[in-house]
Amino acid sequence: MSDRFRIESHKLIYHPRWVSDYVDGHADWASGKNIPPLYVEISPTGACNHRCTFCAVDYIGYQTRSIPETTLIATLTSMGQIGVKSVMFAGEGEPLLYKGIDKAVAAAVAAGIDVAFTTNGVPITSRFIENSLPHTTWIKVSINAGNAKTYAAVHRAPERDFERVMDNLSACVAAKRKNGLKTVIGAQSLLLPENVDEMPTLARRCQEIGLDYLVVKPYSQHGSSHTRIYENIDYAAYASLEAELAACTTDGQFQVIYRGQSMSKYEETMETRYPKCLATPFAWAHIMANGAVFSCSAYLDDPRFVLGNINDASFAEIWVSEARKRNLAFVQNELDIRECRRNCRMDEVNRYLDALVRGTIEHVNFI
Repeated sequence: MSDRFRIESHKLIYHPRWVSDYVDGHADWASGKNIPPLYVEISPTGACNHRCTFCAVDYIGYQTRSIPETTLIATLTSMGQIGVKSVMFAGEGEPLLYKGIDKAVAAAVAAGIDVAFTTNGVPITSRFIENSLPHTTWIKVSINAGNAKTYAAVHRAPERDFERVMDNLSACVAAKRKNGLKTVIGAQSLLLPENVDEMPTLARRCQEIGLDYLVVKPYSQHGSSHTRIYENIDYAAYASLEAELAACTTDGQFQVIYRGQSMSKYEETMETRYPKCLATPFAWAHIMANGAVFSCSAYLDDPRFVLGNINDASFAEIWVSEARKRNLAFVQNELDIRECRRNCRMDEVNRYLDALVRGTIEHVNFI
């Protein structure tokens, strides 16, 4: 199944200057400290209107804390100054519940940063569609069922939210078409025992609305999550679903991106991966709703990965701090990646960087 958005892969190969700087300086703090992250995830608020059965960050507790608006705007400005390319508003809460989200989007764009959202889609408003959607590179809505009843059970939310999300997505698509926006509007669903039979129905609904894609992806157990009900899913049992969903793809218009490669990787051992994480603390970072900056989103609230707090220092200062230096040494010399979440966001990036640094690809000169 084609994937023109490279969701199943990575896009680091399109940043050759960053890659060159990384290869030359990743092992030396004096050089490596000045390599900016290309991508930062931001949790503007910890509050969430759903309590999904699969929530990876349930251990944080859905706290109703938020980043002060002036602090967030200053942080985005600081990010742009050091070369951050993109931010995704998502994280431990629902980002569209943040009252200052439109101002945050405007600040990011003014700083030269691309903006994206992962959201449950319920709080999408006409104001957001008017003010922020035109400046958003992509927005992806989490819809983990094909009907209202299953949706309510999985999202632990009112059944009416299912149709509300569909209406909000329809409004986004209408605005995109009316105004000729380039914003990519998509949906994603974790493949779970409760919803596996509903994926074709969900795909057809997304196609009818006019979305650009639906991603169907595997669940990945977070080491700190309270929920454990899905940690032993066997995705081999669902292999035939990929072909069925492929029939819903419309060339050049709507795509179903079935993440079969990620599902197969879920069973891999460390011996078939890479010996250490090379993406952390270089390629990305995560800012929590309390302002704490972490080098990896799989270790939120883990003191080994905290780099600083934007309420106390600028992002630029945090990125070259002694705390990040210590985290770099820890990740390179002490972290056992068997502790890490399988299929983490940086998995494909790590495979690429590992091949570059260790030279594990044979015959590289035969291009």
